[in-house]
Amino acid sequence: MSEPTLRIAPSVKLGQNVRLIAFANLYGCEIGDDTFIGPFVEIQSDVKVGRRVKIQSHTFVCSGVTIEDEAFIGHGVMFTNDRFPRATNADGTMQSAKDWKCEPTVIGRGASIGSNVTILCGVTVGEGAIVGAGSVVTKNVAPRTVVAGNPARVLRTLP
Repeated sequence: MSEPTLRIAPSVKLGQNVRLIAFANLYGCEIGDDTFIGPFVEIQSDVKVGRRVKIQSHTFVCSGVTIEDEAFIGHGVMFTNDRFPRATNADGTMQSAKDWKCEPTVIGRGASIGSNVTILCGVTVGEGAIVGAGSVVTKNVAPRTVVAGNPARVLRTLP
């Protein structure tokens, strides 16, 4: 952890055998045992990442996201946590943490999220589900279901 290109805040709870690649930025999150976090990944506060998870490069995991055990998060995946983000309030003052609502998102155990997927807040991607590369997930994905597209649509169910 002495790598000068890693930013791991003291508030981070790291499990055993976590592998972090240079240029990761983690703060206020929990990372489970045997998890891999690639380069240029940011994981914000109040994120829980399970055991044996892979998070590939250039991924942004914002507050309110839970990634369960054995999930795969591809390159360049973007999570959101506010359905109506704004820089300012109606009176022109800058918004602060109290001015927005964080909507939780859950990635189920063993789910796979393809590269360059955007996952809108407030959804659950079920256990063992697969989200195709480049998709935009706007609603819940049932367990063991394959979805793709913008918006993501069901392609098939896995056995």
